[in-house]
Amino acid sequence: MTAAVTTPDSLPHGDASPGSTLSGPMLPAFADVLAAAARIAPHAKRTPVLRSRSLDELAGCELHFKCENLQRVGAFKFRGACNAIFALDAATAARGILTQSSGNHGAAVALASRLRGVPATVVVPEGAPAVKLAGIAGYGARIVRCAPTMAAREAAAEALRAESGAHLVHPFDDADVIAGQGTVALELLRSEPALDALLAPVGGGGLLSGCSLAAKTLRPQIEVIGAEPAGAADAIASLREGHCITDMTARTVCDGLRGHLAPRTLALLQRHVDELLAIDDAATVAAMRLLFERLKLVVEPSGAIAFAAVLQHRERFAGRRVGIVLSGGNVDLDALPWQAMA
Repeated sequence: MTAAVTTPDSLPHGDASPGSTLSGPMLPAFADVLAAAARIAPHAKRTPVLRSRSLDELAGCELHFKCENLQRVGAFKFRGACNAIFALDAATAARGILTQSSGNHGAAVALASRLRGVPATVVVPEGAPAVKLAGIAGYGARIVRCAPTMAAREAAAEALRAESGAHLVHPFDDADVIAGQGTVALELLRSEPALDALLAPVGGGGLLSGCSLAAKTLRPQIEVIGAEPAGAADAIASLREGHCITDMTARTVCDGLRGHLAPRTLALLQRHVDELLAIDDAATVAAMRLLFERLKLVVEPSGAIAFAAVLQHRERFAGRRVGIVLSGGNVDLDALPWQAMA
């Protein structure tokens, strides 16, 4: 299943100035991605880009894997959280940091807050993977549980914000978070400037919107494609309908991709993303296993879906140079998904 993305006539084309707005929400610009890269440089890892001859042969194209599973906290989320928290003035940061997350963003906020020397609280939905909860707690954040829906997560976070005055760092609906995530593509294209296509997962859209902004600025001819679980294809529906679809029930093994777009991420995807592909969980789990076998990398389902998209659409990428963001590697080793599907 594919969803072609078109840019509405009402959206201005080209890069906007820092702090630009579109129908209300503040949108980051490429200058913000550059500022984020400088801000997070003392704290975030510059992750490697790996190659595999056997996977190239299997996929029928030239693959360049950006290994954000090797980032601090095991996911790209550290980039955005670090940028957002270190961008705060001292008085705001001192009130404490608050977020809601199914895991990786929560751990990222917990670590960035610890590095900044301020307290953090993370609202976590029931059913979040144990390995991700351990990461959040291990970095010293307070965990508050809630029901496993986006509405419950947002309501609990808002109640805590009103009560405590803490600063909310949203997992994706935050211009500084998006700019931080855009540094993934900035690094990848500085390393591999001749890529024909870039693929990244899409859940709430922070990674894909930030990467698409950076990629289209650095290489306007590059094709930017998002990979979304078929059982949680709200982004595809949102782009088709022209507004955020927030009432879909997500049914996917990709726990990190169960969120829905926000107006800010939708606007950036409308501007910069060429296509979204809906990927079955079975294909994602198979891709995850291949990465384990061939690259010796632990990649979670949400992190493997972009590679699964290439394998599921070989003819689409045949003979091309393709960048793939492996977005995270926090896997519960006692509950590997290919065992559950056996």
